[in-house]
Amino acid sequence: MERKSALRRRWWLGLILVAALAVGLAAKAGSFLVMDEPRPSDVIVVLAGETYRRPERALHLLAQGFARRIVLDVPVNLKIYEFTQIQLAQKYIQDLPEASVVSICPIVGLSTKDEARDVAKCLTQGSEKRVLIVTSDFHTRRALGIFRRETPGYEYSVAASRDDEQFGVRWWKHRQWAKTLVDEWLRLIWWKSVDQWR
Repeated sequence: MERKSALRRRWWLGLILVAALAVGLAAKAGSFLVMDEPRPSDVIVVLAGETYRRPERALHLLAQGFARRIVLDVPVNLKIYEFTQIQLAQKYIQDLPEASVVSICPIVGLSTKDEARDVAKCLTQGSEKRVLIVTSDFHTRRALGIFRRETPGYEYSVAASRDDEQFGVRWWKHRQWAKTLVDEWLRLIWWKSVDQWR
């Protein structure tokens, strides 16, 4: 009888430890995705996708002297009403005081993996070897890993662009944050387990 009681206590203790570990890992799941470690670079590359906070963060980094120029990744085949995103990006750049050091990299691919290859074509025209990637905070870890693997001839660092409507590291506080976390973890797992080997 005592032996069964001791086994039951051990089983419950093990279950409590596993549950505590699971809660601890879940609490860190959001912060694990985020990397914000910009280093002085030759060029800042703003990844396609979000079009307000990412370019804004890049302009701040430019002003702080992190690089001499900015490259905006812009999808070629997407339209907003009758305007292409390239046209809108050109208009955006025209109105910038820093327009002379901001250029567009046309992006054909639909994934970050394809985007990395498109960016490499834009960078071969110059002598840039150190690249600072700017993307949404939840996308930083995966984006940095993809660029390092797909275009290894460069020295990469990454800067996080925050959007409190989309994501926060305390992901359990808002429904949208939780959705973003799950989506990004699925993409990260897919990249690590399948896509990087193809």
